[in-house]
Amino acid sequence: MKTGLGRGLDALMNPQGFKQGEASVDYSNLNKDDGEQTDVLAKIPVANVSPNPYQPRTHFEPEAFEELKKSILSNGLIQPITVRRKSSTHYELISGERRLKACSEIGMRDIPAYIIKVDTEEAMLALALIENIQREKLNPIEIGSAYKRLMEECHLTQEQIAEKVGKDRTTVANTIRLLKLPQEIQDSLIKEEITAGHARALINLSSSELQLEALRKIRAGNLSVRKVEYLVRKLSMSPDLKKRTYTLTPQVSSGTEMRDIEDKLQKIFGTKVMCRKKIDGTGEIVIEFYSADELERLFELFETISKNYS
Repeated sequence: MKTGLGRGLDALMNPQGFKQGEASVDYSNLNKDDGEQTDVLAKIPVANVSPNPYQPRTHFEPEAFEELKKSILSNGLIQPITVRRKSSTHYELISGERRLKACSEIGMRDIPAYIIKVDTEEAMLALALIENIQREKLNPIEIGSAYKRLMEECHLTQEQIAEKVGKDRTTVANTIRLLKLPQEIQDSLIKEEITAGHARALINLSSSELQLEALRKIRAGNLSVRKVEYLVRKLSMSPDLKKRTYTLTPQVSSGTEMRDIEDKLQKIFGTKVMCRKKIDGTGEIVIEFYSADELERLFELFETISKNYS
């Protein structure tokens, strides 16, 4: 699929000669921009950089921003910003909004910047989003929104996005799915009241009502991701259990039928189950668990089944 991204994101993301992410780099002797070259690292005036029109970040953590300013004052700017040239003296930010803002607030006149050539608005959007995903600390909702924009506005597939940002396709898909959660849960994730692991577990609930109910339980009990996964199974299974009956045929005449019964039980309990039949027709069912949490989950499941059939 053609994306209309000019010379390609790979070339834009890795301009020849750039050394990305080095620590303790001395930019004091860096040359000022000559107003003409692109694909260069140079000093540019902070005041001459326009904001990124495609900025995916929507939330800034004040404490982290203050720490960034202190770090720049103490150690200098470790990672240059990335811009595109709009004229010989004016630039448009691609990535590094926090760094640019921090340098401006502490009174720096010039800032190290990678100046690259971006020919189209579509390429600018794709590059800005991918740069920020890779190099800025975005929250999962901001990342999911950026992935969605890359799909809708840049016509990239999930596979192409995954390749560009160094993730697998499933991770990209699951992050986009977070945008389907109720706004209250998205806000809780942005505020770091819950983690992306909690949020991914909540996606599996069938309705926003159940998702919000689970969120309240997470907040009230400070539940771990593992406990939330158990809670989700419980909330998902309870209505179903009221309708279902699990009938095992008393006359099991073959190994195939025994394996079928084991498969049914494994689906119910979510763990390995073994059925052992003796010659006299009696036997035992062995249900395996692999941790204390797993045992707790099974106990809760037995309790739920007992209540539904009592």
